[in-house]
Amino acid sequence: MTKKGSSSRSSRGYSNRSVDRLQPIPKFLIVCEGEKTEKYYFEKFPVPTRPKVIVKGIGYVTLSLVKETIELVKNEDIKIGDGYEDQVWCVFDRDFKKENFNAQNYNSAIALAQKSEFHVAFSNDAFELWYILHFEYYESETHREDYAKLLEKRLGHKYEKNSETMYEELLDKQPKAIQHAKKLLERYDPDMTGNHNPSTTVYLLVKELNKFMRR
Repeated sequence: MTKKGSSSRSSRGYSNRSVDRLQPIPKFLIVCEGEKTEKYYFEKFPVPTRPKVIVKGIGYVTLSLVKETIELVKNEDIKIGDGYEDQVWCVFDRDFKKENFNAQNYNSAIALAQKSEFHVAFSNDAFELWYILHFEYYESETHREDYAKLLEKRLGHKYEKNSETMYEELLDKQPKAIQHAKKLLERYDPDMTGNHNPSTTVYLLVKELNKFMRR
């Protein structure tokens, strides 16, 4: 028998998977390059108190962010590897116009994260690509400075980079964004991550959080 209201929640992008309270429920540590934009977005996911979702916007980039995440894990009682279920995610971008965001540095950050058993939600060229994909499949190389104008046309209002409402505004379109992000990645050689522009794996983190959505 379907619980009252479950179908309407499903239509807004919620997962149909129920969390077995008897099973271990993981913690999430999400460490973001952006101090506000990404942090505000992921904090809006309506997950229950378990799993505990810790979102930190630390203002570090690529390799520095991954190294800082290694230190944060030590202080947050996060248990990964060896059968543990906790998850650590590093969320960062690659700015193609900045010399220090070269492919080698970017790929080194991903390699260190994988070695540390962290997950990576990267975006080339900016996190806002994930927002654009809620509206359409988008495969044109676009610098981060131009994403605001693209978003404003689709949102119908001025885009504020540090908005606290983007999760709610885009929720109905989230399944479409996941499909578009997956399709975009299929265009590329998986061994050339630093050159994938545009591309994003933010959808992988979104799917994981949706597994534990409050029902």
